[in-house]
Amino acid sequence: MATPEDMTADQLRARLADTQKPADPTDVVLPPGSESWPRGMREQLVSSLKPAGVLIPVVERRGSGLSLLLTQRAAELKHHAGQVSFPGGRMEADDADIEVTALREAHEEIGIAGGDVTVIGYLAPMPTITGYAVTPVVGLVDGAVELRLDKTEVEYVFEVPLAFLLDPRNKKMVERDVDGRLATLAEFHYDGERIWGATAFIILEFIKNIKNK
Repeated sequence: MATPEDMTADQLRARLADTQKPADPTDVVLPPGSESWPRGMREQLVSSLKPAGVLIPVVERRGSGLSLLLTQRAAELKHHAGQVSFPGGRMEADDADIEVTALREAHEEIGIAGGDVTVIGYLAPMPTITGYAVTPVVGLVDGAVELRLDKTEVEYVFEVPLAFLLDPRNKKMVERDVDGRLATLAEFHYDGERIWGATAFIILEFIKNIKNK
């Protein structure tokens, strides 16, 4: 029997088949371990949140395993400058739903058109300390798709093998100062890249969804 680390696109699709687009994109799930955080910090993460969507691009290539595509955000951005993230952004008034938001933002930031993405699942909305409720949309992307980066938002992109992220030995727990408060958070370090904060939380929820099926 194939292990989670050997997961194929068809298996991933099956494991996410029962996930649904959230009816309320601001109804968030707090990060694991947040019950031990100071009350004020928890309240900050659920108050007056603005909806946003990100695409988790799962890249398929013949002869190799699946990988997740991530971006290094430009250093000049107002929010999350210089951090690793999934392509995405806030919901606009004319976006029909949060899936449209995620696909639109991915097209604007890295040039992946909606027709190049096969949406296979959703994660529950997650809060960020910058005041957003972020809904991750999972989509399969052919590795042959040509990317076009908006350099005002994205410095570069890179991929992390899904097998690496599924291996629990590669999850690092660290104490970080979050707005003057200590919190224990997860990180992943791969090929010189540090994946932390909201992006690491999204990956953890993604892993939980596909491993527990």
